[in-house]
Amino acid sequence: MNIHEYQAKRLLNEYGIPVPKGYAAQTSREVTTAIAHLGETQKVVVKAQIHAGGRGKGTFTDGFQGGVKLVDGREAALETANRMLGNTLVTKQTSPAGRKVQTIYFTEACEIQHEYYLAIVLDRESAQTVIIASTEGGMDIEEVAESSPEKIVRVPISTTMGLRHHHCRRVAFELGFSGDQIKQFARLLTGLYKLYWENNAMLVEINPLITTDRGDLMALDAKMTFDGNAIFQHPRIQQLRDLNEEDPKEIEASEHNLSYIALDGNIACLVNGAGLAMATMDIIKSCGGEPANFLDVGGGANEDQVTAAFKIILSDPKVEGILVNIFGGIMKCDVIARGIVAAARNVDIQVPLVIRLEGTNVEAGKAILKESGIACTPADSLAQAAEIITAQVNS
Repeated sequence: MNIHEYQAKRLLNEYGIPVPKGYAAQTSREVTTAIAHLGETQKVVVKAQIHAGGRGKGTFTDGFQGGVKLVDGREAALETANRMLGNTLVTKQTSPAGRKVQTIYFTEACEIQHEYYLAIVLDRESAQTVIIASTEGGMDIEEVAESSPEKIVRVPISTTMGLRHHHCRRVAFELGFSGDQIKQFARLLTGLYKLYWENNAMLVEINPLITTDRGDLMALDAKMTFDGNAIFQHPRIQQLRDLNEEDPKEIEASEHNLSYIALDGNIACLVNGAGLAMATMDIIKSCGGEPANFLDVGGGANEDQVTAAFKIILSDPKVEGILVNIFGGIMKCDVIARGIVAAARNVDIQVPLVIRLEGTNVEAGKAILKESGIACTPADSLAQAAEIITAQVNS
């Protein structure tokens, strides 16, 4: 689960990490109030709040440039915010359709001496937490990582031992801090790690982390991602979820305990098991097709869930064909077959449907499909099913 910058800044502040004074607004009236709270500051930073990076270099659909603006005075801040609020921002991390801006965040401007990058992330490859830092923070950090990887510092942290003083000192030295800045950085990194660990975060990122003209460290921007499987343990974090930033199909799927992720292709997949779903998408690609989604109905789905899965799939206008791939273990093929038949009767399926069933009660499942009279093409193997649906969609 992702949260907005203004929400992440509040968490940073709670864990003792210095952030600029800031206020969020979601309506024109709140915009006026938020700007007034900043006082008579000469410069104001106006930030569009969406769940995507690259806002500063983004473009609104009406041609307005930049989702992060440094402006002079309250009048300019008000004008800029009104251009952003309700507008759609397109960045390199959004789809071409962009994201509608429904929250604006105002912060006081800071005198920046230097920008750094700092993050704590879960590294799935090593099954460890890793500190990632660089002296080259800011909007071009991805380019730095690609062109100058030697400027990226990676420090693994033992899951059992946690963050130690030597981790803080090592990263501080690598970033070139000295004197009191080392102590400041150690406190900051300790607070960041505590936030990460206590809230089951998968990523906490400060970009940029800055030194001010007085030599103080401050988090100028923040990004956080939390483990959705553990979010129930953190109701306070769960309340920060912004459904406006999520695909409605994914929200509906979660309400039915289905694992669904929308993709850009045109062949929908309905599969039981995450590994089998990944294999199904890979084989569709190898046959020249493009998967429209990842959809795992799980090992114990019932007819209602299968019906819901079909409705979610067909709500995507890009879908031109459906591949059902079920290996019956805990999930029985006859249950899936009845769900498919129920879905076909409740949902108008106007696209090719290819079904591959294997495993427990497979013959009963095939018989149910055959007797139902629904329009579908059976397949005896996953490879055959992928070839058939790809040919039908591409014909």
